[in-house]
Amino acid sequence: MPQLPYKVHELTVGQLSARSGAAVSALHFYESKGLISSTRTAGNQRRYTRDALRRVAFVRAAQRVGIPLAVIRDALAELPDERTPNRDDWARLSQVWRSELDERISQLVELRDRLTDCIGCGCLSMQTCALSNPYDNLGEQGPGARRLRVDRSAKDPGSTDD
Repeated sequence: MPQLPYKVHELTVGQLSARSGAAVSALHFYESKGLISSTRTAGNQRRYTRDALRRVAFVRAAQRVGIPLAVIRDALAELPDERTPNRDDWARLSQVWRSELDERISQLVELRDRLTDCIGCGCLSMQTCALSNPYDNLGEQGPGARRLRVDRSAKDPGSTDD
């Protein structure tokens, strides 16, 4: 991993990419979503302060556990003076996100355990569904798998819509 001299206070997008492990395109995307910010040189090149490294690490860690970018952006916006998140911030936010993650884990375990004989009533097994979904009652709730306990009113975590 490339080391940056301590006296370097501004990073190019290439340096930030190399040091953070995030692709340049991801950094541009994060910036477009308000997760990180840059200044521009006279030649219109992006320059990031060193604290962008911590912000990118924060964003990537939250993404890895499935936190939507909009939620991450809102969490970062709550920090005073747009400061860089620290260990205490991560501890506080991860505690808030923990119940949501526990629920997702529970849903995935349940889905895994039913995977061989059911896709959540979409429907693959008329024999099983004759017992658990007689007369296709779940069909009245709409198309697709209905037994997955997913909040369909919530935004898709992978969505980039804001």
